[in-house]
Amino acid sequence: MQPNFTQERDYNHNPFIVIWEVTRACALKCLHCRAEAQYHPDPRQLTLEEGRKLIDDIAEMDRPLFVFTGGDPLMRPDLFELAKYAIHEKGLPVSMTPSATPRVTFSAVEKAKEVGLSRWAFSLDGSTAEIHDHFRGTPGSYQMTMRGIDYLHELDIPIQINTTVSRYNLDDLPRIAEKVKGMGAVLWSVFFLVPTGRGMVGDMISPEEHEKVMEWLARLQKEMPYGVKATEAPHYRRVFMQQKKREAQEGRQAEAVKRADVLGRSPKGVNDGDGFVFISHTGDVYPSGFLPVSCGNVRESSLPEIYRNSPILRELRDKSLLKGKCGVCEFKQLCGGSRARAYAVTGDYLESDPYCAYVPKAYTNG
Repeated sequence: MQPNFTQERDYNHNPFIVIWEVTRACALKCLHCRAEAQYHPDPRQLTLEEGRKLIDDIAEMDRPLFVFTGGDPLMRPDLFELAKYAIHEKGLPVSMTPSATPRVTFSAVEKAKEVGLSRWAFSLDGSTAEIHDHFRGTPGSYQMTMRGIDYLHELDIPIQINTTVSRYNLDDLPRIAEKVKGMGAVLWSVFFLVPTGRGMVGDMISPEEHEKVMEWLARLQKEMPYGVKATEAPHYRRVFMQQKKREAQEGRQAEAVKRADVLGRSPKGVNDGDGFVFISHTGDVYPSGFLPVSCGNVRESSLPEIYRNSPILRELRDKSLLKGKCGVCEFKQLCGGSRARAYAVTGDYLESDPYCAYVPKAYTNG
C-alpha cells in the first residue's frame, strides 16, 4: 500500500517529509554547502544496520516522503541496499539528491531505476557552465549534470531540478527556468539561501528581492509544464494567496495550480520541524538541515519519539510562540517564516524571519 500524499496529516504526530544525510562525503566544494561536506566519509556515520533501524522508524510514521541526501549519497557503498530495503521492505517512496560527479554513471542511474527510486534530483544553479561551476566550486560540474540528466531521460526516471537562489544567479533565474522546461523536469525546487555551513549572509539576496522572486515564481508556475516549489521560503504561500486574491478582485480567473506532481507536494505547508525533519550522518535529529539545533539522536531514542516529544520541535510547531512581526502576522498559520533563517541571522529560531519584506496589518493599523 502506497502512502496518500493528497491527504492531510497531523504534523504534531507524523512528518510529511524525512531527509537523511546518509554521508557527509562529497567531491564538490559548493559555496553555499549546508553540510560543509568533506572528501571522505565520517567514521561515525550511521552503519547499514543503524540505517535499517532508522528506516523502520520512518515507515512507522505513516510512511512519509523519504529523501537520501548528503554530501553525496553515491559516496556511500551501501546506498542502493538501503534504498531497496526502504522501498521493497517498508513501502517508502524514496528519492535522492546526489552530486553531479563522475560517480553519476549510467550504471548508477540504472541501479536507481532497478531498486525503484521514485525520483532523482540534480542541482542546477546557473544556465551556463560559468555560473553553475562557480557556485559549485568545481569545474566541469555543469557538464556532468547535463550528462546525468541525459541518463535519466534514457532510463525514463522523473527529474527534479534544485536551484539555490543567491546574489550570484539572481538575474539568471529566468534562463534557468527555461532550461528546466527544456529538460522535461517534473518539479523545480527553488531554495532560498540560509547562511549556515559555508553559506554566508553576503551571498543572500535582499528581503525585497526575496519578495520579487516569489511573486515571479507564483506567476511562473501557472505558465510552465512543471511544478514549482519553494524551500526555506514559507512566505511563498502567502505571496501565492495574495496573488490569487488580486486576480479574483480584478475579475481574472485564477488558474488552478498543477497537481500532477503529487510526490513532494504537501496539501498543507511544511516548515522547519513542522512536517519536516532531518537526520544527520551521525544520527542527530534537526528541524531541518538548515537549522542545526539538535533535538536528539536516533542512536539513543527512536525517531518517532524525538519528532513527537522534543521540546524544540514542539515549540516550532506552536505558531503562538513566534516573536516580532511573525508573531502578529495574519499569515503566521499559513507561513510562519523561515525558522532556519531566523536562527541563522538572530540566533533565535522563534524570532521574526529577517528576510521577509511583508509588513503585517497589525503594524500598519497600529
